[in-house]
Amino acid sequence: MKTIIFLFYDGMTALDAIGPHIVLAHLPEVQVKHVARKAGAIQTDAMQLTLIAEHSIEDVSRADVLVVPGGGNATTLEQYPEVLEWIRAIHQTTTWTTSVCTGSLILGAAGLLQGLSATSHWAVMDRLKKWGAIPMQQRVVEAGKIITAAGVSAGIDMGLTLAAKIAGETVAKRIQLGIEYDPHPPFDCGSVAKAAPAMVQALRAAFECRFEKEK
Repeated sequence: MKTIIFLFYDGMTALDAIGPHIVLAHLPEVQVKHVARKAGAIQTDAMQLTLIAEHSIEDVSRADVLVVPGGGNATTLEQYPEVLEWIRAIHQTTTWTTSVCTGSLILGAAGLLQGLSATSHWAVMDRLKKWGAIPMQQRVVEAGKIITAAGVSAGIDMGLTLAAKIAGETVAKRIQLGIEYDPHPPFDCGSVAKAAPAMVQALRAAFECRFEKEK
């Protein structure tokens, strides 16, 4: 029985966790746990959407897989050093340590990305350099046992990539078919490479107000 841990915290982006969760929870012989600094209700950055962490970090000391979602405020959880210490400790026990979106900044703040390639949400990609990481404009980046995913929806890609590593490609493909993950977005502007420069500039300016200021 493999243990998959999702780190929850107030302000997190719900889909960052729910995307890979719907994939990884379908793996055979896995136990999924939701962990936060303190057990209880977690307010996500989606209006009126609350998630529940059944466990506190004090309750969990190991995991086969750790998944760290990002947050709308691009938090690095530096205000909670005990959580960063927990991430470092859990990382010592994992087979895979993963992140989605700005969750990679949290891994960086925990000291796990030094000298490694990583990705994040496009609007904060350069901030990875602060933590000694090498920014990569890719949906999913593998660096040893650390797997990082780009913004939000890329968490599903990461989940399927990880599912194949854990249970084999056939199982991963079956899960992909089961959740009918065959994206055909109505607009071809889901990355900075495809979107109009003016749109990218405007959204980047909006994100400057939404994300926490870089220290």
